[in-house]
Amino acid sequence: MTTVFDPTFKPPVELLAVLSLLCPEVVRDVEQNWNAPVSEYARHLWRPVARPASGPAIAARSILLDILHQRLGLSMQPEEVGRALQEFDHRPVIQSGLHCLLLMDRITFDALLFAWLGAVENGLSAFVGFMGTTMTMETVGREGPGWLDVGDDKVNLFGMGRHKLCRKSACAAGPVTLNKRALEAVGDETDASRWLGTLLASQDKVFGTAADALTALNEDLVANWDRSGMALPVFIDERLAASAMARHLEYDGSLLCKLLIEPARRQRLEHALQEAASGPFGRFLPNATAYFWGIREERVRKLVLENGYLIEPDRQHGLSIPFDRPHLKQALLDGVLLPDLFLTFLVLAILPRVRVVGGLRQIGYVALFHSILLAALDEDAPEERDLATELQVRENAWGMQVIDEKSSVREQLAGLPAGALFPDLLRQYRLRTFAEMTDDLKLVRENARWRKIGRAFSI
Repeated sequence: MTTVFDPTFKPPVELLAVLSLLCPEVVRDVEQNWNAPVSEYARHLWRPVARPASGPAIAARSILLDILHQRLGLSMQPEEVGRALQEFDHRPVIQSGLHCLLLMDRITFDALLFAWLGAVENGLSAFVGFMGTTMTMETVGREGPGWLDVGDDKVNLFGMGRHKLCRKSACAAGPVTLNKRALEAVGDETDASRWLGTLLASQDKVFGTAADALTALNEDLVANWDRSGMALPVFIDERLAASAMARHLEYDGSLLCKLLIEPARRQRLEHALQEAASGPFGRFLPNATAYFWGIREERVRKLVLENGYLIEPDRQHGLSIPFDRPHLKQALLDGVLLPDLFLTFLVLAILPRVRVVGGLRQIGYVALFHSILLAALDEDAPEERDLATELQVRENAWGMQVIDEKSSVREQLAGLPAGALFPDLLRQYRLRTFAEMTDDLKLVRENARWRKIGRAFSI
């Protein structure tokens, strides 16, 4: 039985005041859709975005569309690619915050479902999801990309020993094959047909990396769960961002070349990064590496910038890459470097004017990334001044764990019609309001970072 909400029911003022300190654009979305169905909130986030107007933004959008064209061409027919790119150019939205996990993971499944709702409610043929892949194969005990969550147990998905899982990163570990024996062992479960057959169809495939395997398997699962094909997921990750970053580095006069390579500009950028990190919202910023991650021996490595080189700290025989345009570009193309979160969001979202939909930490650091870029711009340069004006409008939205079902994916799928799981869930989420789904913003109330912000500002 669906709960009926009073249309005059208002969101909690104190929580919205806290969110407004850093990302008022998120608060506007929440206020406008508080009593609306959660599917309507998803539709709202996938609304059109103003086209890039400044030189750097136009160039960044062109690069992103070209890189996406190559990615879409791997799984779509040319006419489908053209339609998907045209849709993305009008409604450029990326659902971020997805874990590099199979969709049997509850949080990952709920986030992808939310993105699917937004795409379907806007009649899109495809939607883009960013899968972070720099995480290790086992993050904590029996969790991470190397494990399949089947509700009441965990299956070692690729059959790697745990000492290997915790020492390899999803984007670099490979080649891999599925752990056929472990998967078949759960085949007598009554609801295994919802997902097991789809996985076992790939039991003899060899995947280049674990990330490639997870992307392909997730695409297969969605295709099986929604045979109508109303909106297809297009999974991207840091490797696509690396390709885009390499394209930015092709041009000596590009904004990112200036910010990274010219000493005075990089000093200004680093000052902006340090100012943001030491400010009242600094706890939101990820700062684990210097601009790029290194890839060596199937593992993502922290790098520091010293004497003009990116190096692994305290590693005599680790990576050492000259911090100049040709070497950085080639290392990105060779898969030796990946951009950090700051550069990833610059090339995929902030510069090309793409709305990014993520979690409660992400809405904080994306807002900070905007402010850092603004502080690093040279307003004496007309194109950068135009970009600064454009960046006054932030495309930043909350969509991770808005749908936050507490039951396992197996339990969520049980009893739903085969081949029409997502369409059936769509009908359900057209009846459940944003206020109901978020339990009066309970997730925000319980979030440690946002609670600390509220106490610091005495709100």
